[in-house]
Amino acid sequence: MVKATPDIKSVDMLPCVTEPATRTAVAGGQRLTYLVKRLEMAERSRMEEVLGPLGMSLQQYTALSLLERRGGLSSAQLARRHYVTPQAMHLLVTAMERDGLIERRVDGENRRILRAWLTERGEEALFACHRAVDDVEGRMIAALGDEEATSFARALERCLAALAEPRVPPAATTS
Repeated sequence: MVKATPDIKSVDMLPCVTEPATRTAVAGGQRLTYLVKRLEMAERSRMEEVLGPLGMSLQQYTALSLLERRGGLSSAQLARRHYVTPQAMHLLVTAMERDGLIERRVDGENRRILRAWLTERGEEALFACHRAVDDVEGRMIAALGDEEATSFARALERCLAALAEPRVPPAATTS
């Protein structure tokens, strides 16, 4: 007998991710971590939809946004902030440099380090992407009031800060 694989659309929630082990579920019995993941996946999908027609990938947009906030990062620094491997970031940086979105300059103190900066073309492309992403963000928080949206952003920042450092497990006790 062959067991049918359920269509992913028919599996809205799986019991293993909706029943918290130690805390009360938040909304509709779903774990908070599951809701965050679902939000991330929905946001990612909508971002790819609006960035694609602009010739930009989500990975490029993220890297360019990082450079907009702090120009002069090395590929290794970009990789850490982007949560990708240095090898993956090297490929992305090389492609963005080839496309004229960024330029790399030798670090003044360590000639082995190349620092990335947005080019004028990169700034223009990023501006167009920001407008498209603003629409996605607006759609995401449309159901929230201004105070709720501000509280939501602050709560997310606190959650990120709480998980910024890896938790060191307590030392095992021996009997």
